[in-house]
Amino acid sequence: MHLPSIISAALLVLAQGVAAAPSARSSTLVRKEWRTLSKYQQLAYIKAFKCLQSKPARTQSLYPGAFTRYDDYVALHIAMTTQVHFVGQFLPWHRQLLSIFEDDLRDTCSYNGALPYWDWSKDVTTSTSFSDSPIFDPVYGFGGNGEYLVDISNLPITSALEIPGRTGGGCITTGPWAGINITLGPDYSFANNPRCLRRDFTPAFAQGALNSSVIAFTEAAPTFFQLDRRMQNLELDLAGVLTHGGGHFGVGGMVGEMSDMYSSPGDPLFWLHHAMLDNIWDQWQRANWATRKSEVGGPDTMWAYPYNYFGDVPYKNITTAFVLAYGQLSPNVTIKQIMDTTAGPISSYTYA
Repeated sequence: MHLPSIISAALLVLAQGVAAAPSARSSTLVRKEWRTLSKYQQLAYIKAFKCLQSKPARTQSLYPGAFTRYDDYVALHIAMTTQVHFVGQFLPWHRQLLSIFEDDLRDTCSYNGALPYWDWSKDVTTSTSFSDSPIFDPVYGFGGNGEYLVDISNLPITSALEIPGRTGGGCITTGPWAGINITLGPDYSFANNPRCLRRDFTPAFAQGALNSSVIAFTEAAPTFFQLDRRMQNLELDLAGVLTHGGGHFGVGGMVGEMSDMYSSPGDPLFWLHHAMLDNIWDQWQRANWATRKSEVGGPDTMWAYPYNYFGDVPYKNITTAFVLAYGQLSPNVTIKQIMDTTAGPISSYTYA
């Protein structure tokens, strides 16, 4: 991990709140689970997504490997990774990122819908049902697993942990993103590094981390501090990985793009996975809205308590006044501005 460079890039993002503010939506969008969309709606989302991948980047002067408007999002996530993971601002920062991306799909690529989400709990009822999810459909979904590779010693390991039961590892060969190149990453890299999109499903692990009982456990958290920890990581081992890591490692396994903490948006499933996490947070908020509409907490610094797995790190506890930065993609906002999904600075949305 190249800490000085990472800090420099993150500070650069913080200093670049130069994007023009998008106009707030006057109507409330409804984000729906992928399999409830009509085939027409599924294809419309895929078309808009690929449209962003055909537009020129806005950030190539900062990130040499960013060639498309979609790459801008991957680059931002790489630059901000150490500022927005294993910290209290994890959920708020990603909530606003989803809205920025959703707004770009609509404004730049004439998408008329809302960002979908993926309820993975519906796909882990058995140890084999994960791979059969309609979200992996080759036409009306995101394509499936990579070919199983016994030997992955010549590939970059994208997972921070040893994930058992891997079933893929190769480049995906089905779906709208078969044959595409990812240029940014893996790890903390903004260089042009063209490579295929790999997936390495780990169905048994996904079954344990993404089931309905885990969601219920997460939503039963009495405070935001505990909700955030149950979402991110209880411990730095497989037993402590639940919904957030479960979606990433369930798809990415040991060598897939989704398992890379930095460049995971290189896999289009990133957005639907994080929309599900935002959905869980929103449901938790609505269960006690009077209190939870303004309740946040946790460290402002990566690897600080309760994520102090490598020793104690100085930190401050975040509040709703904490500033979330998005560089050239969108103006900075405070956490307070994004606490209510129906009254955000960009869009108003609910989950169905």
